[in-house]
Amino acid sequence: MKYKIPTSGILKKILEERKGKQYKLPEELHADNNAYLNSNTTFREFEKYQMIEEMKALLEKYKINYPFFRCYDGIGGASIKFQEKDYINFTSYNYLNLNAHPETLKFVSETIKEIGTSCSASRMTSGERKIHQDLEKLIAKDLYGTEDSLLFVSGHATNVSTISCLFESEDVIFYDALSHNSITEGIKLSKAKYYAFKHNDMDHLVVLMEQHRDKGNNALIVTEGLFGMDGDIPDLPKMIEIKKKYDAFLMIDEAHSLGILGDKGKGLHEHYSIDSREVDIWMGTLSKSLCSCGGYIAGSSELIMILRLNATGFFYSAAMTPANTAAALSSLRLMLSDNERVASLRNNGEYFLNKLKKAKLNTGTSIGRGVIPVYIGGEKKAYEISNLLFDKYKINVLPVTYPAVEEGIARLRFFINSDHTEEQFDCTVSALKKHL
Repeated sequence: MKYKIPTSGILKKILEERKGKQYKLPEELHADNNAYLNSNTTFREFEKYQMIEEMKALLEKYKINYPFFRCYDGIGGASIKFQEKDYINFTSYNYLNLNAHPETLKFVSETIKEIGTSCSASRMTSGERKIHQDLEKLIAKDLYGTEDSLLFVSGHATNVSTISCLFESEDVIFYDALSHNSITEGIKLSKAKYYAFKHNDMDHLVVLMEQHRDKGNNALIVTEGLFGMDGDIPDLPKMIEIKKKYDAFLMIDEAHSLGILGDKGKGLHEHYSIDSREVDIWMGTLSKSLCSCGGYIAGSSELIMILRLNATGFFYSAAMTPANTAAALSSLRLMLSDNERVASLRNNGEYFLNKLKKAKLNTGTSIGRGVIPVYIGGEKKAYEISNLLFDKYKINVLPVTYPAVEEGIARLRFFINSDHTEEQFDCTVSALKKHL
């Protein structure tokens, strides 16, 4: 079977070496899997599987430990436990340190006792509960000032379902080149014509609008509120100006900007002091600042009505679990009532960013809000530095490599927590300086 698949820098080298060659995995790799050896339908012939095995062998050859899928203990906050040892933690997007807040634990427990662990149906049938409506009202009214909102059980599915539901082959979509996979997957499923503008480059967006806007009936401009790989933000006032000029809808993905931007953590519109109704579609996730799981769309009542009855990720999914809904609702209430957490997160981000810059470490275009990358360059070196920090300094930060980012600009990605201390930041910068 042949598949065109995204590959990392290491995997790309493997593919190039194997180009035009017939490849079979050695039987000894499957000595413990004899039950499948005579099967005509074995997944070991899939190119994806072969490449994974080769990547593992290559990592072993260079004595690089695979840093992903470690099994941690407890809560991921400013610190985390691994095999009963404490590590400074920069891998969890529990930005406001609200995970396991006592009020939330109590509310979740009470909710489960009242309506169980599952709603046991889609919301259209018998899965609708008042707690879903309470969270949707709070998101719409207090977070964005929109007419309505809608919950989805997955953040990824929120983007995929919303974009593919609203836009069709006769439409045209313009998206930031560094947009999240969930955005690009939704665009592909929509069958609309699509064009990527250079990252945060409004001049290039205008050029594409001039060239291609008339190729579609409806047009969508979509970007992120805070980019999860780079830690920078778009020029929202300019995007609103462009969307009005070219008669386009504007969608902002607030997966990372919620809880981070603005004095109250309300996101990109609060950061720029802009009426949120200037944006047509607000998307967000519940898994980061709100310490739950799922996603939402906020906007006009017409938008939400369309999605409620047509978005497959909502329509054909079971209702969000009572526990997840309660956790998100409680966390949002806590965030909106306590600005000090947001302020502490902002101060921590600024402190760490300034320290990194003074140490002459490359942080790219990050504004120091929640997400701060340190650019390493080569993929192999990024793995090595990540493992070194973990093993020698008990600092937990993971590498980001291709295809998540472009080849040659691998980085360590630091998620900032409102409870991180200056001592933890200083220790981290000192360790980085010694090895970069």
